[in-house]
Amino acid sequence: MPERKTPKKPLIFYYLISLAILLIINVVVLPTFMRRQMTEVDYSTFLKAVEENRVLEVEMSADTQEIAYAALDERGQRQTYVTVVMPDPNLLDRLQRSENNIRFSRVKPTQPNPILTYLFSLIVPALLIIGLGRLFSRQLQTRMGNMMSFGKSNARVYVKAQTGKTFADVAGQEEAKEALKEIVDFLHDPEKYTSIGAILPKGALLVGPPGTGKTLLAQAVAGEAQVPFFSISGSEFVEMFVGLGAAKVRDLFEQATAKAPCIVFIDEIDTIGKKRGQGGFSGNDEREQTLNQLLTEMDGFDARKGVVLLAATNRPESLDPALLRPGRFDRRIPVELPDLAGRVAILKVHAAKVAMSPNVDFEAIARSTAGASGADLANIINEAALRAVRQGRNRVEQEDLEESVEVVVAGYQRKNAAISPQEKEIIAYHEIGHALVAAKQSNSAPVHKITIVPRTSGALGYTMQVEEDERYLLSKEEAMARLATITGGRAAEELIFNTATTGAANDIEQATRLARAMVTRYGMSDKFGMIALETMTNPYLGEDTTMTCSSETAAEVDKAVMEIINKAHERAIDILKDNMDKLHELARLLLTKETLTGEEFMQILGR
Repeated sequence: MPERKTPKKPLIFYYLISLAILLIINVVVLPTFMRRQMTEVDYSTFLKAVEENRVLEVEMSADTQEIAYAALDERGQRQTYVTVVMPDPNLLDRLQRSENNIRFSRVKPTQPNPILTYLFSLIVPALLIIGLGRLFSRQLQTRMGNMMSFGKSNARVYVKAQTGKTFADVAGQEEAKEALKEIVDFLHDPEKYTSIGAILPKGALLVGPPGTGKTLLAQAVAGEAQVPFFSISGSEFVEMFVGLGAAKVRDLFEQATAKAPCIVFIDEIDTIGKKRGQGGFSGNDEREQTLNQLLTEMDGFDARKGVVLLAATNRPESLDPALLRPGRFDRRIPVELPDLAGRVAILKVHAAKVAMSPNVDFEAIARSTAGASGADLANIINEAALRAVRQGRNRVEQEDLEESVEVVVAGYQRKNAAISPQEKEIIAYHEIGHALVAAKQSNSAPVHKITIVPRTSGALGYTMQVEEDERYLLSKEEAMARLATITGGRAAEELIFNTATTGAANDIEQATRLARAMVTRYGMSDKFGMIALETMTNPYLGEDTTMTCSSETAAEVDKAVMEIINKAHERAIDILKDNMDKLHELARLLLTKETLTGEEFMQILGR
């Protein structure tokens, strides 16, 4: 792309105008302004002021052509005047006879150096104006260049693995790396594939939740292949004027073809790749035009030249089917949340950049972070390092990592939260209710920690359970046990205080969500059996669901959900009634210590 040069003629025009304005200011405006600071009077007015003893100071020029004097006006205020000197040999006598002891002086006119005068009055201001003019014109050129660079893509180009990333920087995504290694191998040795007629996939779509490393994987592919890497976001194709996004797509593929072999990465491709004909947009919609151009370009470029298109999205269900057909995005590579081994590997990758204690147990941290993404785990390592610095240590200990897990999950501790003793007692029984119901069921995860220390997320306390092994399936018995554990806090409040508080609001939401899923999606209801009554519309972002049944059936679903929750609630109450002594003992201990570990809890429970 040729560099846009600044036009010379308009700048010279502005410089000449600025110089003319400067000359006018020096020659006309400044002398007039300085003269207006003194009031001009005639010589007789000056003599009258001398006779009335109102003159205080007199300053006469050496050539006796002008007098500047200070006198009191009619209101007695000091004013400065100037007058033209008339031939008067008695002027000095009159001044000496005045009662005000007039201070009289002569000023010898200075003859300034004409070179310095010309330099400081014309050249220096002109150079200053020229410099400012160039600065402003450069900024204006940049802005106008951005406005007028219609159809030019804003892709950031990293040439020859300047991304600095390789597959060694990616952990916990072994399946995705395996699928992408073939693309790297093709870019290294294309003849091995073309000799038997194999064609490299034109595009690979990376699909997964936020924070799982989709962008990092694309950068690692470019770093491994040692080829130029074009990176652009889908939103950068969206323009105000129809057709500009399509022009940017054309320009991007022209640049990629010129630098082949290379990799083009489009992040958040769902911005321009949504299904056509939805949302009420017309045929001239800018996004639709951009998508049409992208489809055309993917059909037009030759994969044998080594141009690989990678894209990432969190919403694959919203993409247009024409974008996903063979010949365009041939491969769909899932980048899911890491499992236990993957979380351990991710923690070790990020911990390699931090001073860690040799006694750190990454597996224990990985077990307590089920469902965490790679970004969450990186944040946990960073929070642990920050805590170690606050504690005055030069390396991260196990307790720093455990506390950072709680910071990411529930927020920082609210050390100044003022909670009354009555509310603190309710919170303690609520949390022990959760833990006790969980411990007394065979299908429940072990209790890891119980605390009533408030957190910045709004939680006044929480009970943490950690599975001993990685779980991929949830049985009906385990779901009922989880529901009973969730309702255990409210059950303890009802048994001990004979009331219900707002502290169970989050528990109610979790119980309702799980019970509804058991009925509508998991087929765990005796009444409905294996019938799908709702569909998940956004599995990676919030898991939104939509009911696919009539209103009458939806009412029956609500009844079934209430029956399941009530059954779990009754089960929690029965468990607490059978262990009332342990409930009181553990609650009193929690009130005293504020935090109990899983070992302490089980030791007291097993006495």
